[in-house]
Amino acid sequence: MTAPASHASAPAAGGPGPLAEREFHLFRTLMHRHAGISLSDAKRQLVAGRLAKRLRQLELDSYASYFRLLERNTAERQTAVDLLTTNETYFFREPKHFDFLREHILPELKGHSPLRVWSAACSSGEEPFTLAMVMAETLGNRPWEIVASDLSTRVLEAAREGRYTLADAEGIPRPLLVRYGLRGVGSQEGSFLFKPDLRKRIQFRQINLNTVLPDLGLFDVIFLRNVMIYFDMDTKVQVVKRVLAQLRPGGYLFLSHSENLNGVSDAVKSVRPSVYRKPEA
Repeated sequence: MTAPASHASAPAAGGPGPLAEREFHLFRTLMHRHAGISLSDAKRQLVAGRLAKRLRQLELDSYASYFRLLERNTAERQTAVDLLTTNETYFFREPKHFDFLREHILPELKGHSPLRVWSAACSSGEEPFTLAMVMAETLGNRPWEIVASDLSTRVLEAAREGRYTLADAEGIPRPLLVRYGLRGVGSQEGSFLFKPDLRKRIQFRQINLNTVLPDLGLFDVIFLRNVMIYFDMDTKVQVVKRVLAQLRPGGYLFLSHSENLNGVSDAVKSVRPSVYRKPEA
């Protein structure tokens, strides 16, 4: 998922100087309004460090002047959101989820229509490519598709390419890596690229879960993992309500193992820790 970054250095000499408390409040309000992300007081230095380099690139001498730019420039506002978020993810993260998907859910969801899965906070793509490998291995000739979305345009650009380092591939079982990956050569040595047949099954889209969602259709399975830990309760309620509207009756919602829907929604029922099912119509 895309989440607040956890480390940042102070602005270098010649930068905009310290981030005043009132200025930090402006950026914190912007992040909450635009992305639903709540930045605690402890994130003040993070914001200063992440934005200082951008201010120097734009030859701005204060955080206040940069904030005024964000108010009138949508593209730069997205750049700021990208700078203030980071992405911790890897292939087959929380592997029991993928075991449950492969062993129980996919065999159970019978039918002839395409089976649809949404990776709703896909970060740099490791989650949807993991899902794609599991589905390709399990579903045989049944048609399927994956929609993968994130708030950050920066990570989506990397995800669409489908290229990762061989170090990133350590979590992928070797038979799957051989079957679905191409080893880089020459200038691409040390990397691998997912094969086109797998890449084309994933549609990457920039989507802000904190606003009205585009018309995505209904999904059989939605992964909403490692997202809600960065939202306050009101935002959690609204985001989950929007997401569940896209889940078919009988479909499954996955959260991370550190998340739950207690006090957030009773529209789905827990079937095991961090896995919920929407009642049949």
